[in-house]
Amino acid sequence: MESKEKTVTTYQQVDINTTHGPIVVELWDDVAPGHVENFIKLTKAGFYDGLSFHRIIPNFVIQGGCPEGTGTGGPGWNVDAEFNDRPHDEGVLSMARSADPNSAGSQFFICLGREHCQHLDGQYTGFGRVVDGIEVVRTIGGADTDGRDCPMEPIVMTEVKMKD
Repeated sequence: MESKEKTVTTYQQVDINTTHGPIVVELWDDVAPGHVENFIKLTKAGFYDGLSFHRIIPNFVIQGGCPEGTGTGGPGWNVDAEFNDRPHDEGVLSMARSADPNSAGSQFFICLGREHCQHLDGQYTGFGRVVDGIEVVRTIGGADTDGRDCPMEPIVMTEVKMKD
């Protein structure tokens, strides 16, 4: 009798500590290796420490990672698109970009639900998901915002680091 063992993939994880509580994400290096490598590089360099979630759209996404805090900044380089089959469900970590599919840099978003994110499938690179702290993501997603989807009170990533 032949043994068929199920392969379990162990993903690297990142702690995103925020002023609203901790979020832990796993990174899908099997479907988006370039985006995972970029995110880890930025994380290890302390790039995200002190940056905010500058864009919040209820029932859609929370977005952060802009060094300008306006949605216009990045790390100074771009990452080519790695569109994949992973659906943009609640808690999926994906890279923000401009109209150019190969313009992702440092800005990322976390989906707040499948209903309003399904149109992102195949258009944005999902490269991870929240494995702990989805309630923190939901709380951030419910924050009061101004007319430009900016939170009324800063929501800061106090420390972003690789999980031990």
